[in-house]
Amino acid sequence: MNRKLKTTFQRIPTFVKYLTILGVVAFISLLFPNNVKFKYNFTIGQSWIYDDLRAPFDFSIRKTDAEIAQDAADLEKEFSPYYTLNASVVDDQKARFAENFDAQLKKVWNDETFEDLFKRKKQYLEFGDAFLDNIYQKGVIKIDEAHKSKEKGFVINIVQGNTNRKRTLQNLLTVAKANEFLTDTLPKTQLKVPEFLLYILPENIVPNLEYDDTLTNLMRQRLQNQIVTTKGKVNKGDLIATKDGIVNEEIYQKLVSFQKKYEEEISSESSYFGVFSGYFLLTCLIMFVFVVYVKTYQKDIFANYHRLVFVLLWFVAFSYLVYAVEKNDALSTYIIPFCIVPIIIKHFYSDRMAFFTHIVTILIVSFLTSLGYEFMEIQILAGIVAVLSVTDARNWNGFFFTIFAIGMTYALGLLGLSLIKEGTLQDIDWGIFTWIFLNMVLTMLAFPLIPLLERVFGFTSSISLVELSDMSRPLLKNLSLKAPGTMQHSLQVANLCEAAAESIKADTLLVKVAALYHDIGKMEHPQYFIENQSGYNPHA
Repeated sequence: MNRKLKTTFQRIPTFVKYLTILGVVAFISLLFPNNVKFKYNFTIGQSWIYDDLRAPFDFSIRKTDAEIAQDAADLEKEFSPYYTLNASVVDDQKARFAENFDAQLKKVWNDETFEDLFKRKKQYLEFGDAFLDNIYQKGVIKIDEAHKSKEKGFVINIVQGNTNRKRTLQNLLTVAKANEFLTDTLPKTQLKVPEFLLYILPENIVPNLEYDDTLTNLMRQRLQNQIVTTKGKVNKGDLIATKDGIVNEEIYQKLVSFQKKYEEEISSESSYFGVFSGYFLLTCLIMFVFVVYVKTYQKDIFANYHRLVFVLLWFVAFSYLVYAVEKNDALSTYIIPFCIVPIIIKHFYSDRMAFFTHIVTILIVSFLTSLGYEFMEIQILAGIVAVLSVTDARNWNGFFFTIFAIGMTYALGLLGLSLIKEGTLQDIDWGIFTWIFLNMVLTMLAFPLIPLLERVFGFTSSISLVELSDMSRPLLKNLSLKAPGTMQHSLQVANLCEAAAESIKADTLLVKVAALYHDIGKMEHPQYFIENQSGYNPHA
């Protein structure tokens, strides 16, 4: 009984490792989409590698994004903004005009120059009222900044209550034009002192037409919702694509429309549990292969829980990164620096482990991205280049060469794929190379991450070994002061070991540092070796 219990306790660490791996699989599976995956891959300009495809149901052919955008642009070009007419402005300003008129009249009561004004006050007031009625009937507009640069024939909608009428900007008055109109009109009147009104009426010229942003946006949205997004129909049984035929733009749009309809139809009939089970099964298969590889060829990693968790965290981190980027339409998955994985893994483990970890990462995240086969092809190529070109973390020239090599692999690979799709350089989306540049910048974070991860997980990198080989380190400095003979001996052994390690392709830096510290314990009794220099045995 005790033996069984002891055996059970001994197996707990292994059980925890498998439980951790299962937890990683479950977390990643929860990130996968809950709809079925379309079973065909297709690209413009490539051959249709499947059997003849006939429509299993009726569906409408969607317009391309460019066609929808053009329809929206045409609509915007013909769209007229909305201005609201405030009918109360004319009555308010006429009342204010009467008040201002009386106030100004009192100021000039004793001035004989305005004698005609005193005699014909009614006529002056009637002219002012008529002028205000006239300009407000035409409309005094406060033009929105966005419309000031429009042509004179630009049409707007004038809303008054439940009525709507269209007018051009050139037929409406601004405050400045209304004042000019007043200045031109006053000399032509029968009034003898019209300049009196010139001091009063401009104060009563204010806009009665103002831009209605809320109504304009509402009407614009209604029109945009009415844009027709389809341009034909495919009936059940119609041929969509023929085997070995070239996928041109027309066929491509039919396939895109079929894919969307297929995913809608099948997703509504399938359960979330079924889709999740499929992704979970595939992820389990990938992780099973990974565990078999680690247990067979990297036994030290599987035996150490911290080392195993270190590798598993890369699968979790990059799966979530792809998930987050795919949710954001403003970003591209190509911005994610996947080559950080092989760069860092190679510094702590082997080339094979770095490459295998990168492949597993790409296989897992390929279920999350919408980029298709081209994503896997480009990322695997970049990972191979990263493993082949990565040098020691101390070599900054090699570091920048690695970043450049990775960037060129991405750029040339995407250029080749784009030429396959488009056929010409003119039609290539050059904006994707901006994401590649940002990817290179982010990949540079790999090297600053090495010392950080080293301290978190208890690894030893070449950076730490270089620091330990520094002769100004306190331990080596004390050795040179207390036992200079031993220090000299250690330096000679370190140089010999470095040469030997280099000849057999071993880790020269690790061997050199180990040799440098192999006699460090002799600092405890340095006097013994000084007193017995005649028979000095450095390994006594």
